[in-house]
Amino acid sequence: MANIKSAKKRILTAEANRVRNVAVKSEIKTAIKKALSLAEAKDKEALNAAISNVYKLCDQAVSKGVLHKNTAARKKSRLVLAIKKIAE
Repeated sequence: MANIKSAKKRILTAEANRVRNVAVKSEIKTAIKKALSLAEAKDKEALNAAISNVYKLCDQAVSKGVLHKNTAARKKSRLVLAIKKIAE
């Protein structure tokens, strides 16, 4: 355990950041799963809205520093590839 006051404050900040990062990543995973289920259901309008939501969440995570830009790009790319594979 840290003895220095600034180190104790840093532990609190790091924990708050960790909790937020986990929540954001979980939200992205949930949105991706929802988009994939809509792709299987062949619901075009809802699917487009879901894909848009995933893109938005990934871009926000990048701007907040939760995800690296290449990680977000990979998630978006894999989502579109999976949806195209389901559509075949």
